[in-house]
Amino acid sequence: MDHLIIDRFEETYAVCERDDGTMQDILRSLLPEQSKEGSCLTYDGEHYAIDYEESTDRRERIARKVNDLFRD
Repeated sequence: MDHLIIDRFEETYAVCERDDGTMQDILRSLLPEQSKEGSCLTYDGEHYAIDYEESTDRRERIARKVNDLFRD
């Protein structure tokens, strides 16, 4: 199963980062409606799905790093 993170949207495509650091453009119409920048996706070879648990964990890890950078 592939894992991707939505980096940004450009017109009809979502620009996603793969596990190996490469980028992949995916038609927005193939993604779940709730997809947004930063969403973690899984791909089973046929369908994309949002991995809500990984998306939340990733968002929390990033928030902690940002908070650590700006501590007094």
